[in-house]
Amino acid sequence: MADLVTLQDYKDAEGLTGAKDDDRLAILVPQISDLVKRYCGTSFIDYYSSDKTEVFNVTEDTSVIMVSESPLVSVTSVEERDSPSSSYTTLTVNEDYYVDTTYDAVRRITGNNTKVWKKGYGSVRILYRSGYSAVPSDLKLALYDLITYYLRDEHKERRTIAGATLQTQGSSSVRNNTDYPDHIKRVLDLYRVVV
Repeated sequence: MADLVTLQDYKDAEGLTGAKDDDRLAILVPQISDLVKRYCGTSFIDYYSSDKTEVFNVTEDTSVIMVSESPLVSVTSVEERDSPSSSYTTLTVNEDYYVDTTYDAVRRITGNNTKVWKKGYGSVRILYRSGYSAVPSDLKLALYDLITYYLRDEHKERRTIAGATLQTQGSSSVRNNTDYPDHIKRVLDLYRVVV
């Protein structure tokens, strides 16, 4: 999957011209991109121009299925089946289902009325696109700060530098919290998908 920022993006943003930290940054940048995607529960740019296929197990009566990626941009197709051994049937948009981009959901309908999805394992398959055409600028800023945070080992509360021990305060203002620094967490939480 695509990195949210590149090594060169970071160097440009921080005004770095030398290659001193390039080897370490080449490792940190993809790891931090993956870390942020996992923390936020969405991939941001991976499925904006290519479809994601998601299969849902429907175990209770429901007329709404929320896709895992956010924000929902478009739905390519919705299919439903009676059992794992049967074939999928393609449904028709605005006749059999409604795409609700406000809630990142696909609603089962019949005409103007609500209908429940068929129950079963793998009973619904949705192909859709989601995310952003480019990483939002506030998220990039948080990524740059997070890269710096790990590059400078600021996540460690106690460090030894040139024989001296440096004791730093925890990363959050909340006592005994090992979360990200507050200014980074605030931005990441704006994009976090809570299920």
